[in-house]
Amino acid sequence: MKHIHIIGIGTGNPEHLTIQAINAMNAADVVFLPVKGVGKEELAEIRRDICDRYFTRPAGRISEFAVPQRQTADKTYVRSVDAWHGEIAGIYAELISGLPDDGSGAFLVWGDPSLYDSTIRIIERVRQESSLDFDYSVIPGITSIQALAASHRIPVNLVGKPIEITTGRRLAQDGLLTDTTVVMLDGEQAFAKIDDPDAEIFWGAYLGTKDEIVRSGRLGDIATDILTLRAEARQRHGWIMDIYLLRKGRDFDD
Repeated sequence: MKHIHIIGIGTGNPEHLTIQAINAMNAADVVFLPVKGVGKEELAEIRRDICDRYFTRPAGRISEFAVPQRQTADKTYVRSVDAWHGEIAGIYAELISGLPDDGSGAFLVWGDPSLYDSTIRIIERVRQESSLDFDYSVIPGITSIQALAASHRIPVNLVGKPIEITTGRRLAQDGLLTDTTVVMLDGEQAFAKIDDPDAEIFWGAYLGTKDEIVRSGRLGDIATDILTLRAEARQRHGWIMDIYLLRKGRDFDD
């Protein structure tokens, strides 16, 4: 039976790879490498660097494939994502069908496959919607949450208190609901609209890469500075990946 390895590779530092991830790469006949088009070449280069360092299987090869852009016109967010996943599932099916009957392939997933990534659900979609016979395994990776906390030298949670992991869209809609809120996928910079200036923000972009930027402080004091930094960085690189943690209160507060 064909086998697919879904491998978490961390947030951009090649040293984030675990021994388990390296072993899984080298168990694959093919490493499938996504290319996301103009302005995002660095993302592909980081994956190529990882392959150059760790993919040492003599007969192994790399197969690059283009990732389609999500089309949002005349669609709700959920429907646009569903249609996009359908397109990608078709590409994955072609890649997997090209493997020999007992062959294996690997997808290198930014961060961890279980956290705000859709590779697992797309692979499941391929299994359900195609006649391909294959199995798959998931290798965890360092998440952007871990990388953010490490760069700021903070624990993610306050003692005895919950955390929420959400998106910028949900933060803008619901506001701060817990003492600690981790916000991902915030293209609208919802933190700047939060009506709690005394909350603390711990922000980071390009975590794990040579271009890493981090800032922290009272939200009311530095929100504007982060907006400026973020805009400048996006202009400079053509893309940005960022994440932040918002915190209210302190350890052992009642």
